Amino acid sequence: MNIHEYQGKEILKSFGVAVQEGVVADTVEQAVEAAKKMKTDYNSDWVVIKAQIHAGGRGKGGGVKLAKNLDEVKERATAILGMQLVTPQTGPEGKKVNKILVAQDVYYPGASETKEFYISVLLNRSNGRNIIMYSTEGGMDIEEVAEHTPHLIFKEEIDPKVGLQGFQARKIAFNLGLSGGAFKEMVKFVTALYKAYDSTDSSMFEINPVLKTSDDKIIAVDAKVDLDENALFRHPDYAAMRDKLEEDPTDVEASESNLNYVKLDGNVGCMVNGAGLAMATMDIIKIAGGEPANFLDVGGTANAQTVKAGFNIILKDPNVKAILINIFGGIVRCDRVAQGVIDAYNEIGNVPVPIICRLQGTNAEEAKKLIDESGLKVYSAIALQDASDLVTKVLA
Repeated sequence: MNIHEYQGKEILKSFGVAVQEGVVADTVEQAVEAAKKMKTDYNSDWVVIKAQIHAGGRGKGGGVKLAKNLDEVKERATAILGMQLVTPQTGPEGKKVNKILVAQDVYYPGASETKEFYISVLLNRSNGRNIIMYSTEGGMDIEEVAEHTPHLIFKEEIDPKVGLQGFQARKIAFNLGLSGGAFKEMVKFVTALYKAYDSTDSSMFEINPVLKTSDDKIIAVDAKVDLDENALFRHPDYAAMRDKLEEDPTDVEASESNLNYVKLDGNVGCMVNGAGLAMATMDIIKIAGGEPANFLDVGGTANAQTVKAGFNIILKDPNVKAILINIFGGIVRCDRVAQGVIDAYNEIGNVPVPIICRLQGTNAEEAKKLIDESGLKVYSAIALQDASDLVTKVLA
């Protein structure tokens, strides 16, 4: 589950990570009050107005602006709030900005030069170890750095059984070229960052940039956090941070119906119980001359409600020319699924595309009879080959 920058910073602060302070706002008036608070609390004459969407590259799209006075705060907030922000990560359709973060200016002049770094913590799935990836080239697209100057990217692997060791945190600070007070601050920063990642069951923490200020403080200027959805039951306070406005409405509807759904680019919608069978079903569609329009696993207890929800989700895709339902009746009885298909069909009304229903397992023959005698435009099958042949037929 992705969360906003301001939410990620709240989590980081709770683990002792120093961050660029800010106040979230969803109106221009709130933005002005937030700017006043930055002046009162942090003596920040200038503020940064930052669009809050679940995508990187906001600055390139015009979603991050500096404001030097309250008039500019109003101007910047008015321009950014409600805009359709297009970045390299949003696609051409962009994302609407519903919130902004009014953040303190941390690039103030001082005794030393400011410096930006890149630091992320994630899982190396090839060996089951956590990894801290870091670079002296912060504030840039890390993909560009990796492609053109890979020698500037460092990696530190951490055994999750023992956690981050002190010498590893010091090694990171050393490789970033720090010394003196900044070195000590970076050691503290990395230690707290890893603790935050590990304790929150996160999939990734990405801080770009990590800033060394002119007075040698180390702070997180940005925060991209990806929480592991499978662990959110342990963190109800983090689960409450979910912003459904940032998600695809179809994905939200699927999750609320306890369906595992992934949209694809094909023309045959599929509804299956079990991830393995779903993958096989997509292969069947390909063999039959079609392209799968989605991955949709309704789970082992499919009933009329889940079937109806699946229909509604699949039919929202205008590219779908047919629907293949492929259910193995192990836990669930096929005749009950068949009745669920019939009930859902009748409740929805006119279904504009042909439906192929392949039910195999417990009471499969009874299920086929129910489908055949329903009078609905539903093709029934028991064998996989029959289902494949029907897909080829309806697409012809």
